Amino acid sequence: MHIPNTASSRIWFITGASRGLGRAFALAALERGDHVVAAARAIRRQDFGDRYGDRLLALPLDVTDRDAVFAGVNTAAEHFGRLDIVVNNAGTMSSGMVEEFTEAEARAQLDVNLFGAMWVCQAVLPHLRGQGSGHIVQVSSIAALGGFPSTGMYSASKFALEGMSEALAMEAASFGVKLSIVQPGGYWTDLYTSMTTTSPSPEYGPLRAELEKQWADGSIDSEPGLAAEALLKLVDSEDPPLRLLLGSMVYDLAFDISRRRMDTWAAWEQVSRAAEHAVPAPATAG
Repeated sequence: MHIPNTASSRIWFITGASRGLGRAFALAALERGDHVVAAARAIRRQDFGDRYGDRLLALPLDVTDRDAVFAGVNTAAEHFGRLDIVVNNAGTMSSGMVEEFTEAEARAQLDVNLFGAMWVCQAVLPHLRGQGSGHIVQVSSIAALGGFPSTGMYSASKFALEGMSEALAMEAASFGVKLSIVQPGGYWTDLYTSMTTTSPSPEYGPLRAELEKQWADGSIDSEPGLAAEALLKLVDSEDPPLRLLLGSMVYDLAFDISRRRMDTWAAWEQVSRAAEHAVPAPATAG
């Protein structure tokens, strides 16, 4: 199937599309008449009902399997003829103090949130570069704004995703490919209910008790559909931003963290500047 290249019939490739934000993104794109490749580890066409017909391709895909990602992207591009919008949404969350993580647990967090997105980007770029257009959207997190107790490895995976994505945005721009990083706040998904946890160390008992008190009132989160509406505005923009914050809480937190960092840098300015003084290259021993 080859779809005419018009604004009303764009082709989406969305990972983690079986639930949460990914499903909301897929449904929003389908409802506006676009075509969607909905990719996830376990996904079925009937999960979306029958109303979308051949505009939906359900693609079982494990983003941690690099070979499978390349094969899946090629299948999607051949099926619809091209790819226009790629949303790296697949992600998992592991909770625990940094000291508690086993090597396997730490690597598993990075395998999905960082390397899974990287493999998708590597796989789609030849297609987007060849057509001279496209928009990659990296779904990051409020956790990329700063590290918090018990979310250290999750934050690490999102910090790494954003660092990689900043470089990729500049690399891809010369080919006409855009990239945006989306930083959502809280939404009613199963991210927290499906997260894995480390084996707790007794030494962190007091800190965990303190955190539980802070979280006692529970979370007031938003409907994923609101994030989907924002995503549609993002991909419709002629000049999309590198970063987009989703939600008032994450917006305020981003500014608060940035101001505190700038205040700290300013307070230590003399030490920072004194640590640099250009000199000629040292002579090498003869």
